[in-house]
Formats: sequence, structure tokens, C-alpha cells
Amino acid sequence: RMTPEDLQRLVTWEMPFGKYKGTLIADLPGNYLHWFARKGLPKGEIGRLLALMGEIDHNGLKELLAPLRKR
Repeated sequence: RMTPEDLQRLVTWEMPFGKYKGTLIADLPGNYLHWFARKGLPKGEIGRLLALMGEIDHNGLKELLAPLRKR
């Protein structure tokens, strides 16, 4: 279940490991998100947020996060 706080986390949390370490989750490339979805998402909160961002990216809804970046 997604919450408004989850969307805020996407624009404030940084990727904690890997090739894109330090990149905001909302700024991760779609191909990276889809790779994770195919290979297996990490456990816990980061995996849940990566899955959410993958769905947002897949459905072309990234622009919905723009107002949250301005906070």
C-alpha cells in the first residue's frame, strides 16, 4: 500500500549502494529499475521504494513527483 510519505521518500532518499549510489531514487534510470525487477529487488524499505519507482517509471508518471521536489 502506497502512502504520500512513500512518494516524498522517492525524491529525498538516495540509492545506498551499487552503480547509482548517491542518486535519488526518483532519478534512477528506468532500465536500472526494470533490471532490479527482473533480477530481484532488495529486501526491506529500499526494495519496496524501488518497486514503486519502477511502477511509476513504467507507467510514465514521473512528472507526478515534480511538485514534491519543490518542497
